[in-house]
Amino acid sequence: MRLIFMGTPDFAVPALQALLKAGHDILAVYTQPPRPAGRGKALRRSPVHDAAEAAGIEVRTPARVRRDPAEHAAFAALEADAAVVAAYGLILPREMLDAPRLGCLNIHASLLPRWRGASPIQSALVAGDTRTGISIMQMDEGLDTGAVLLEEATPISATDTATTLHDRLATMSGRLIVRALAEQPPAVPQPSTGVTYAERLTREDGRIDWTRSCAEIDRQVRGFTPWPGAFTTWGDTVLKIGAVTPLPDRQGAEAGVTLDDDLTIACGDGAIRLERLQLPGRSMMSVPDFLRGRPVPKGTRFG
Repeated sequence: MRLIFMGTPDFAVPALQALLKAGHDILAVYTQPPRPAGRGKALRRSPVHDAAEAAGIEVRTPARVRRDPAEHAAFAALEADAAVVAAYGLILPREMLDAPRLGCLNIHASLLPRWRGASPIQSALVAGDTRTGISIMQMDEGLDTGAVLLEEATPISATDTATTLHDRLATMSGRLIVRALAEQPPAVPQPSTGVTYAERLTREDGRIDWTRSCAEIDRQVRGFTPWPGAFTTWGDTVLKIGAVTPLPDRQGAEAGVTLDDDLTIACGDGAIRLERLQLPGRSMMSVPDFLRGRPVPKGTRFG
């Protein structure tokens, strides 16, 4: 088919590559404009931009599309059979949704209608869901409300992080979008029950509340790795937490207080043993490496 691809982050790259491998003609790739990044704030192109350029595909980077008739006309002029959208980051107006012959198909990282919105992978982990997946959806003007063409599920394990789940779902998305275009199954409206929303995350979402259970904190750490990152405070120092082990016994200690000299911290229910953490401006390290020269005695309060 003659396709337009619209995506920005790493998550969207496997789908673009799968479409190319399947022999589809990618007329143009739309992605977010280069943004300042890193300490030097140099402009950095998106992963999709780099992948498209490496494949010799025209790249378009409009800063906005909703109220720009010229962009609408340029999009329609491509005369595409369909547009495939994967974490693009801009809301498409009706003029663009209706331009391709088969409309716009969205790759969404959840089993809709659960976790519509911006952070479905993290939200599924933090909520303790036992499964998630990829939905291929016919886009409409709502927030992930369109009818679903195909879904594929994957279990969420007790060791999954947002990183491992992201990578697994990204690979699944390529396989599923190729299948959706080949089979063109009927679009089934989403049920009105079971709707949940995944809000856009901020750094503050990663702050650990030690009065919560060890299971909840474990899911928070795994769900927010690598971003926005779970963190706590040790005096005036912010510590990013990279991995933990939940334990059943808080030993009667107050939440947020260490139970030993090895960074086991009491929670509202159970305890958390820190495994990996990060000081500001440093790399992630194991707890034994952290404690070497930085003793944290039993009874120290965190957060």
